[in-house]
Amino acid sequence: MNNREPFVFEETCVPRRVLELFSVKWTSMVLYALQCGTTRTGELQRRLPGISKKMLTQTLRELERDGLIHREVYAVVPPKVEYSLTPLGELFIEPIEMLYRWGNQHADVLAQLSLRRGRPLQAETTSEDAVDAYANP
Repeated sequence: MNNREPFVFEETCVPRRVLELFSVKWTSMVLYALQCGTTRTGELQRRLPGISKKMLTQTLRELERDGLIHREVYAVVPPKVEYSLTPLGELFIEPIEMLYRWGNQHADVLAQLSLRRGRPLQAETTSEDAVDAYANP
């Protein structure tokens, strides 16, 4: 029997702060997509099929507010905006990569979980494909 005291997750504890950052569905994918270098909004949207323009804009604003990405606006017509990772943002790529690789190693378990939740499987692109695509452009 385990006699250890249960851990209390205080509001300001590290696990809650980390999970708060990644609680938005697209946050880790947007950060990961930016690891290839400076990217415009349209290119990010093409790299992330399924994300709406509104959600992409919202996610980019939150990441910029948090200091994880840099937004560069050029005074040209038509307007040109580019996004890149800040040094702080680059620190988050390693745990994202580790999580994606863990998902690939346990894809069978994740597939079973999806089936239990009544979701159809979509095995067209695995996260490993995505990780490899960005890691080896």
